[in-house]
Amino acid sequence: MKIAVFSSKAYDREFLSLANNDRHQLIFHEVQLNPATVVLAQSCDAVCCFVNDILNAEILQQLKNYGISLVVLRCAGFNQVDLAAAKVLGIVVARVPEYSPHAIAEHTLGLILMLNRHLHRAHYRIRENDYSLNGLLGFDLVGKTVAVIGTGKIGRTFARIMNGIGCRVIAYDPFPHESLLRDDIQYVTLAQVWAQADIISLHCPLTPTTHHLINADTIAQMRTGVMLINTGRGGLIDTRAVIQGLKERKIGYLGLDVYEEEADLFFEDNSNQLLQDDVFARLLTFPNVVITGHQAFFTREAMAKIGRVTLENINHFEAGELAKVHCVE
Repeated sequence: MKIAVFSSKAYDREFLSLANNDRHQLIFHEVQLNPATVVLAQSCDAVCCFVNDILNAEILQQLKNYGISLVVLRCAGFNQVDLAAAKVLGIVVARVPEYSPHAIAEHTLGLILMLNRHLHRAHYRIRENDYSLNGLLGFDLVGKTVAVIGTGKIGRTFARIMNGIGCRVIAYDPFPHESLLRDDIQYVTLAQVWAQADIISLHCPLTPTTHHLINADTIAQMRTGVMLINTGRGGLIDTRAVIQGLKERKIGYLGLDVYEEEADLFFEDNSNQLLQDDVFARLLTFPNVVITGHQAFFTREAMAKIGRVTLENINHFEAGELAKVHCVE
């Protein structure tokens, strides 16, 4: 099969090519899939996309016009796809349902430790020959209440890490997982999360129900000084409401690996350009905010699995083994 791979970087080429083993013709494009670039998929049999590629009804219709009936996502999330339109058009949408829950869970812990112990600020002080400790006071994580919203594989892995540290871990998910109950992790309501948690970590998918789950109303219900971490999807947070929460000191710490308007920022080197996003620029002014550029997934183990499962989806589709494809329903 001939596959147009969009939003591809050198590391995508490395791991996808390794998994492909010269079986399919992979055409790599650094540009995102959007109305201006969809023409690059012409003459291809499938497209391979990432988190910020646009797969709305218009794009899907154009792909169908090109004879494409397979979209393979090299990610777990699929909120960028108009699934209803794909179903009507008869386009199969496949994904990598999980690659390394440990990678994202460990990155989440890294953000917590960096914010709590001010490691980012301490690092730059030492480089400037400043060894003072003023402003670097942290707190013991042991005994603190950590709330995990979304207990899929990533959320469960993170919950167990924090449980092992000695935190009191509570969780919210419409579908409680039996294994966490056996680990004495208590499922609670969202109202209890807001009222009890010292640290809130988001690991739920982005759906119409969870869009702006963190908003002015929910922030008002949180404990003063709460630490908020998002390694899920940017749209889970109303960024303007969070900025107001930071200004009012309701939110004491903010760690982000995702951002709701990240499509024009992340995965690119914009160091020679002026930052045009005023909301994001405001976030960068707070000393108690740490942002990474959607890299929580980015480990060698995770990339190897993404490459392998992506190519397995293509192979099974080509062989007519649709039951073996990780389809998004």
